[in-house]
Amino acid sequence: MISSPNPFLLAGASLSALAALLHLACIAFGPSWYRFFGAGERMARRAAQGRRYPMAVTLAIAAVLFTWSLYALSGAGLGPALPFTRLALCAITAVYLLRAVAFPLLRPRIPGNGMAFWLWSSAICLVIGGIHLVGLVQVWARL
Repeated sequence: MISSPNPFLLAGASLSALAALLHLACIAFGPSWYRFFGAGERMARRAAQGRRYPMAVTLAIAAVLFTWSLYALSGAGLGPALPFTRLALCAITAVYLLRAVAFPLLRPRIPGNGMAFWLWSSAICLVIGGIHLVGLVQVWARL
């Protein structure tokens, strides 16, 4: 561990964890939360019907986001050193940034989400990806 954790990766870890918690909240609070966060009417209806698909997808996304949070914490210098931290942080940063700019390509493949969802989620991914990028550049030499 280092004496002063990287604030950008610490912020990135916090934002990924928050996103994971919000996904779990959708499961806990049901269809209205799926709708509010833009998951689409189809997902909200499936959740209302008690189908497992919305929960499974949402749990998978939350698990990925929590894992990303752990890698950002590791890169920040907090917690245990995880395997392939440099590679993982590069991939995490790339996914966030690509998700931010690729929404015009993704939108037709994932119908049911409104334009507000795509714009807001893309902006959020751009911010989180940018934060990760700055932190990654700062700690690159020690990873």
